[in-house]
Amino acid sequence: MTDSDPKIIVALDFADPAEAIALVDRLDQRQCAVKVGKELFVAAGPEPVRQIVERGFRVFLDLKFHDIPNTVARACEAATRLGVWMLNVHAAGGRSMLVAAREAVTRAAAVHDLPKPWLIAVTVLTSLESRDLEEIGFRMAPEAVALKLAHLALDCGLDGVVCSAVEAQAMRRALGARAKLVTPGIRPGGGSSHDQARVATPEAAIANGADYLVIGRPITQAADPLAALARINATLGIGK
Repeated sequence: MTDSDPKIIVALDFADPAEAIALVDRLDQRQCAVKVGKELFVAAGPEPVRQIVERGFRVFLDLKFHDIPNTVARACEAATRLGVWMLNVHAAGGRSMLVAAREAVTRAAAVHDLPKPWLIAVTVLTSLESRDLEEIGFRMAPEAVALKLAHLALDCGLDGVVCSAVEAQAMRRALGARAKLVTPGIRPGGGSSHDQARVATPEAAIANGADYLVIGRPITQAADPLAALARINATLGIGK
């Protein structure tokens, strides 16, 4: 792990774009990437993404596309044109949708002479537990569902998956070194789990095989966000 490939992705879960950009302007692109999700994107559209990309940050566009293949393909094309580093779709959208998304990203990057962003698939949301999955028709444990969906995503040519850090070790064993594993639900020791169900510390997530850790409130709602980020990086041996 080096500063040239920061492991922390700071989740910019703000409704106010000015607040999000103000935090970005305090962050160091060598120490973190950033995530733009539904709240900020719905509130302000793509403009904050463009501004953050222009500042040199790697942007993970976390909109979790899940629709018919043509609609998802068009959304992925638009996301690629924004110059994002990574974007995601729901693996549960099925093979045709996943292949359409992958082809759209590749095509848009080539047409617009842009780096091809990583395309990763959401497996099972970290807020879900076994009883939640059973209620919507899955008769397997979250870990088993996540692994099944991950295999589908990789088979369709995607670059990796979003998964719980709890599942990361099994994912790494099953998918091998080439799969990018992005893990939300990261909570530093002693921190609140908020609305997440399957959580882990940053150290445990990396030890389990995660490549990147999505961390929001423990950094963005800290009294000193930069100090909070620095502490987490230090636990991972980054920035020393």
